[in-house]
Amino acid sequence: MSIVMTGGGTGGHLAIIKAVKEHLGSQELVYIGSTKGQDKQWFEHDTDFKAHYFFQTRGVVNQGFLGKVTSLWMMAKATLQALKLLRKHKAKVVFSVGGFSAAPTAFAAKILRIPLVIHEQNAALGSLNKVLKPFATAFISSYLEESPIKAYPVKQVFFDNARVRQTVKTIIFLGGSQGAKAINTLALEMAARLKEKNIKIIHQAGQANIDEVKKTYEQLGVEAEVFGFTSRLADYMKEADFAVARSGASTLWELSATALPALYIPYPHAASDHQFYNAQFLVEKELAWMMRENEIEVQKVLNLLAVNLEEKSKGLMQIVEKNGSAEIAALLTQI
Repeated sequence: MSIVMTGGGTGGHLAIIKAVKEHLGSQELVYIGSTKGQDKQWFEHDTDFKAHYFFQTRGVVNQGFLGKVTSLWMMAKATLQALKLLRKHKAKVVFSVGGFSAAPTAFAAKILRIPLVIHEQNAALGSLNKVLKPFATAFISSYLEESPIKAYPVKQVFFDNARVRQTVKTIIFLGGSQGAKAINTLALEMAARLKEKNIKIIHQAGQANIDEVKKTYEQLGVEAEVFGFTSRLADYMKEADFAVARSGASTLWELSATALPALYIPYPHAASDHQFYNAQFLVEKELAWMMRENEIEVQKVLNLLAVNLEEKSKGLMQIVEKNGSAEIAALLTQI
């Protein structure tokens, strides 16, 4: 009997699986994802899984008519593959974190009447999770009162790294492993002023943008630690005193668990504008700041760096519950 974990596409989805599987060491684990997105980069060589499978699938949303038809056909073929794999590995439960990668396996689970546990990361429900919510054995969300588990599944290292910030000596810009043009532009526009203030820069520019961003920093005469995909994100967050970041759910909760105050710049094209609502959850509690891309002003951001951060940092420590990953793992083993 195995626990099958599925879903992904982006790091936000995949970080959930990574956090939960830490607490499933004695279980037989199987991962099913997609060839598109970051699934293979994260888990193809992960030895915690007995087996890994990557279907040729892609998203349906934001496609034209023919694109939608093609995507649905790919999903139907992958669902037939998933049916065979769930039988082969005698799946006792399927844990889905959503995204197009999850669709074939989640549908196959329901066809075979295998318990389906869904984790929704965002304040606004994803399209697939919205469809499957009524059929889930358990539907987990930190934003829903009826959720059986409210604590967000964050790896323990982020809690271990938490510390109270007061002044800014190091700033981190987080555009995700794919990068964010608006955040890259802001970082480079602020670079000279940050150097004047003797503030160290850590910058996740995106894998495709590293060379260009590094070159611009060199032309500005500013030292900065620039990277794309990294396994050291927890260390970088620990070092930083202030973050400028997209507001994907996993990034938001990891920053919060680290007690790192942040300015969030939501990705404007996110499905259902979910990154805005993720950030709004903290802004309404006066624990974060947010600017839309068209609202960004360098001076306003610089002004935030002069604020005493202690109150927000302590507040973040209070809002993030620990043990979310362990609670989800326990639920999966008990079903």
